[in-house]
Amino acid sequence: MTGRPDFTIRRHRYRRAPAAALVAAGAALCLLAGTGVGLATTTATTSPPPAAGWRPGCTIDCPGLTARTVRLPPPTRVRVPRIAVDSPLELLGVDAAGVLVPPVDFARAGWYGAGPAPGDPGPAVIAGHLDSRDGPAVFARLGELRRGDRVQVWRGDRVVSFRVTGTVRAPKDRFPTAAVYGPTPGPELRLVTCGGDFDRRSGHYRDNVVVFAVVEL
Repeated sequence: MTGRPDFTIRRHRYRRAPAAALVAAGAALCLLAGTGVGLATTTATTSPPPAAGWRPGCTIDCPGLTARTVRLPPPTRVRVPRIAVDSPLELLGVDAAGVLVPPVDFARAGWYGAGPAPGDPGPAVIAGHLDSRDGPAVFARLGELRRGDRVQVWRGDRVVSFRVTGTVRAPKDRFPTAAVYGPTPGPELRLVTCGGDFDRRSGHYRDNVVVFAVVEL
């Protein structure tokens, strides 16, 4: 998707969706495929790049891509103090259409395992639901994050810290794919959920909220 029509962040007001909205087929959490409240339709243009396009391996211990490779375990937990997020991380993959599948548990975030791990060079992606039939989900307050807020990701006994650099809200048909998945000069992180108004006719939220962060060296 392309374009930057509306990046205004508004506080989300939680709504209980009608039962029919909860079974809308082919729904997706922001970039992700699945069903349920807090999910929204997507198109093939929002699919993550193929895993072969990534260059994982070097971690925050490496000042550059030419430095020695230090491998850490996969990420297992994410913590965002400002919005009271402290969640285990599910491993996320893609479905047959190449669309990222959302976390099974609404209370947990997930990491796109075919992309860079948080702390490796490139844009690591962590996604989570906005809400569920029972109320706010893990990333319900994601849009409240501001520049300078800290995000921490556990990899084994190591903690990789990031600082938020900005937040974008964009309509789903204008998702900033290149900015989220495109190459970066170093380790970066994107936190993704849904946002904006809930469309009762389609059973989906109209927008995506994406938080951008860079590693603290």
